[in-house]
Amino acid sequence: MILSDRDILRNREDIKIVPFNRKNLGTNSYDLTLNPKMLVYVNAPLDPKVDNETKTITIPEEGLVLKAGELYIARTNEYTDTRKHVPQLAGKSSLARLGLFVHTTAGFGDDGFKGTWTLELYPTKDIVLYPNMKICQIYYTPITSRPLSTYDKKRDAKYLGQIDATASKYYKNYDELTEVN
Repeated sequence: MILSDRDILRNREDIKIVPFNRKNLGTNSYDLTLNPKMLVYVNAPLDPKVDNETKTITIPEEGLVLKAGELYIARTNEYTDTRKHVPQLAGKSSLARLGLFVHTTAGFGDDGFKGTWTLELYPTKDIVLYPNMKICQIYYTPITSRPLSTYDKKRDAKYLGQIDATASKYYKNYDELTEVN
């Protein structure tokens, strides 16, 4: 079951969105906006075993052309804190029709996640994006039973509390494997 707009409003104690703008509330989702600072990877190939180098770029008011086939690590302006629900991201259909993926596979959140949402922007065609534009939507499904532990209590929660666009921290999985062996 996906929460409706009324459900989202009724559950504001467990679904926090900061800042919250009532105009961004849809029928069963909330529109999130694009922060002007993004990351791009500096070198190729990317290696999941290392902390790959990135550089920061800023979207100017007049917009920035994202090049087809390039990956841009962006973030939402909105900070969310979700309890008792699973937050999920989806693209905006109008932007998808222009060839923009807002997350390549990582649109699923955890109960207890706190932070801004990192987006993996991947344009299939050159596209101009603008700072603070509506970029994606978040929707919520209720949890029918409490999980054994929520995300904010996990010691290995790599992205908890993220504020800036956050590049991959997959390399930390190798540190954990080394500790186990």
